[in-house]
Amino acid sequence: MSKEPFSEVVYSKNVIEFATVANEYCSFIEAVDQFQRKEFITRIQKLFPLLYLKAALLPEPDIEISEEAPEKFVGEEDYNFILHKLEEKLGQFDAYQEVFDPSMQYSEEALEASISENIADIYQDLKDFILSYRIGTLDVMNDALGECRTNFQQYWGQRLVNGLRAIHSLVYGISDLDETVELSEQNRE
Repeated sequence: MSKEPFSEVVYSKNVIEFATVANEYCSFIEAVDQFQRKEFITRIQKLFPLLYLKAALLPEPDIEISEEAPEKFVGEEDYNFILHKLEEKLGQFDAYQEVFDPSMQYSEEALEASISENIADIYQDLKDFILSYRIGTLDVMNDALGECRTNFQQYWGQRLVNGLRAIHSLVYGISDLDETVELSEQNRE
């Protein structure tokens, strides 16, 4: 007896909720120009923990993942376009001191990381997942889920929490995130 089509893990509540949050995240990142810096940072501050929670709850795929990697939709040009927009938005607040990089133990100097790069890396993986998931073929959805789950565990989950630490510092620190103050200072020069 075969399974009902919607009893597959790719249609489970946790996967659907993750796909919903991932889609919201990608849409928000693509619309970065529509937000002032402070609003952008405070929204990321709320999206990051939600995204982390939903990714941590992802189940293992039901069926074995195929040998072929899922199709990639976000190319280098797309990635660089998003990254540049994020770097412009974050400006002087983009860089932070990295403390969880394994190579840090061998470094005599503090390592610097980029919030915009963290956001763009997460975006790239989530956008690839969402676009594969939308194809609607069980095997493609399953492979996309497996790859996204693995990438979360091995790569972008750590980048997300590192970025959140930096974002928390910006939101609750003494920095003035208002872009209009920065623009008026530039105009005076």
